[in-house]
Amino acid sequence: MKTIGLIGGMSWESTQTYYRLINQKVREQLGGLHSAKLILYSVDFSEIEALQHKGDWEGAARILVAAAQSVQSAGADFLVICTNTMHKVAPQIEQATAIPLLHIADATAKALLNNGITSVGLLGTQFTMEQAFYRERLEQKGITVIIPNDNERAVGHRIIFDELCQGIVNPESKVWYLDVVAALAARGAQAVILGCTEISLLIQASDTQVALYDTTDIHAGQAVKLALN
Repeated sequence: MKTIGLIGGMSWESTQTYYRLINQKVREQLGGLHSAKLILYSVDFSEIEALQHKGDWEGAARILVAAAQSVQSAGADFLVICTNTMHKVAPQIEQATAIPLLHIADATAKALLNNGITSVGLLGTQFTMEQAFYRERLEQKGITVIIPNDNERAVGHRIIFDELCQGIVNPESKVWYLDVVAALAARGAQAVILGCTEISLLIQASDTQVALYDTTDIHAGQAVKLALN
């Protein structure tokens, strides 16, 4: 079994979901008392969030590069960044490390294409929805990406940072998100990507008839497959 290197803490609310899912999936595959071999570096998200909103992505990259190098030095065989948004600095991490990075957008695209999905709605932070680093990764694989309107993007961003990243699950926010999912489907999305690892704390596949692709679950599953092969 390979050792998975996790860069987490963005937020720890979703990182603990990664930890649980990876270990559950290893146990499902191997049975008995098996669990995953993991090395976790958890950052102080307050520092990252401040840099994000200042637009200082190079400053954020330096923190994550240092984390990735620490995880590599500790013996990880490959890297998993436990967040969608910070894949914006994935190129800097890949350049500064010698072990592979399992990119969350690649894992998600693979799951979509395996199911014949070529048009998706994308939910996430405003950074993920509005900037090119995530959408273009999907579009390069032939997937059309539909994002919410300006107001929906702003409200969704606020819910992520002011509620979900702080462990607050608001029933009204759940209803709001499900309305946005329905609106994306009405605009032609065959499915909707939960492109922020916290959104799955609020809505799940059982809440809607629209197919939801939970990036946390997909990413964790691909990490386990890579670790066991």
